[in-house]
Amino acid sequence: MNLKAAIVQDSATGRVLMLAWMDEEAERLTRESGEAWFWSRSRQELWHKGATSGNTLAVDEIRDDCDGDALLVRVTPAGPACHTGSVSCFAPELWRTIAERAATRPAESYTTELLEAGVGACARKVGEEAVEVAVAALDESDERLVEESADLVYHLYVLLAARGLDVAAVDDELRRRAARPASPTPPTG
Repeated sequence: MNLKAAIVQDSATGRVLMLAWMDEEAERLTRESGEAWFWSRSRQELWHKGATSGNTLAVDEIRDDCDGDALLVRVTPAGPACHTGSVSCFAPELWRTIAERAATRPAESYTTELLEAGVGACARKVGEEAVEVAVAALDESDERLVEESADLVYHLYVLLAARGLDVAAVDDELRRRAARPASPTPPTG
């Protein structure tokens, strides 16, 4: 069986969403239907992305690479691309874990406990951790600053999940800001 790597990219943001595999049939179905189909190497079968979750990928464009052994599939997603509930399979590992726990709510998970407590409790925890980061930065060792920063990032991610947001939205905002033209410096003297 001849498989091609299919790099799936969001047409609007340019974000790489996932890597999957296409055989000739998956590629044909994708081109004909306008929605992404792939070959599952683990299940040894075709699968229509989003057939069970509803998180389909509408295909905007397919490009072959120079060797003809890979495809760039530019899409408009109808929901998260990753099975964890994250926008992208290439999200930070911590975010993928939190997104999965937000979706599945496993018992005896601290993340589940925070999410069940609600947005207000999550927001208060972010505030508490932010103060601890500031204190560590001013009065404690680098090691403590790193530890407290890790706590802050974790709790911020949980707050985003509690609000139903994806960390990708933060990345998008940072990219948008970086693309703004720099303000001219006023002349001095």
